[in-house]
Amino acid sequence: MRGQISQLKSPNILANPWFLGLTVRMIDLVDNNRLQRLVSSRTALESFGPSTNQPYLILDLDSCDGLHKIWLTDLPCPVLGVGKGSLADACDTVLPNEDGLAPILTNIEKAPMASMILAQHLRASEGQTHEDALTAESFAYATVQKGPEFLAWRKNHPEQPKPKQTPENPLTIDIDDRHLQLTLNDPDNLNAIGVPMRDALCEALDLALADIQFSRITLQGAGRCFSTGGEVSEFGDISDPATAHWVRSLRLPAWRLARLRDRLHIHVDGAAVGAGTEIAAFAHKLTATEAAWFQLPELKYGLIPGAGGTASLPRRIGRQRTAYMALSMQRINAQTALEWGLIDEILS
Repeated sequence: MRGQISQLKSPNILANPWFLGLTVRMIDLVDNNRLQRLVSSRTALESFGPSTNQPYLILDLDSCDGLHKIWLTDLPCPVLGVGKGSLADACDTVLPNEDGLAPILTNIEKAPMASMILAQHLRASEGQTHEDALTAESFAYATVQKGPEFLAWRKNHPEQPKPKQTPENPLTIDIDDRHLQLTLNDPDNLNAIGVPMRDALCEALDLALADIQFSRITLQGAGRCFSTGGEVSEFGDISDPATAHWVRSLRLPAWRLARLRDRLHIHVDGAAVGAGTEIAAFAHKLTATEAAWFQLPELKYGLIPGAGGTASLPRRIGRQRTAYMALSMQRINAQTALEWGLIDEILS
């Protein structure tokens, strides 16, 4: 694992009083005394998470000692830490101060079920192999696909714009001796990964798996971005969670990328959003231009990363930074990505 904690500072419960015409969020940090009371009073786990007034817990790490790690990791909600301290490892993400908390809290409040499942899955899969983590991700993703938040999003967005006409070859393949070069080739649709591109990518990666002569596999995107992720108009097409998991176990490029990662070089220019970021993070060598940026926006749909990102990203930047990207939905620029270890080099 290349990366780990990026530290924070903040607590839990919130209110929104009006002050001079501005909405102010009151952040309730849990210090060591309050944490001790919560644990010693045997506060029920049902007091936290979806359908409660505590969809998250925010710890003031500067004041907390190292006790109660097990209690915290059992909570059915994201645990956010602010500052530094011995309980940082028990948090799902850690901030240096309260400044970055507002978008995270808002996103969790809008999708508390998906946020809980994301946090629990990242905790459970942290020590797993890529392949085992992918299996666990598929189960978790199938769960949120039939969860109330994604179903509500679909109901409120019944008609998503269909993609422009896709090229006959959404993935171009060039073979030069022992080098297999792949290019996502649907720039008019910002290389969104719909079924045709997904299937073409799986077939090309299967070729690489079957033929050990390819000592180097490269992947890039045509046009002004790497990929804006999964084709939104296809979200939720599968009828039930079991079938959704079955399809992913057969046709998810991440399964192939995980097995090819030692030979895989990916280059990102422009946006790598959702599945774009998740796929890129599998590379043994990941380069990017100064214009590259990375984002995990799945929570706004009531979903979690489902293209392999909960397996690929934690093994590059750590569980907590992965959770930060997913819970905040903030863009990460190339320089930050380099500092975190998400990318290995910035190329001009």
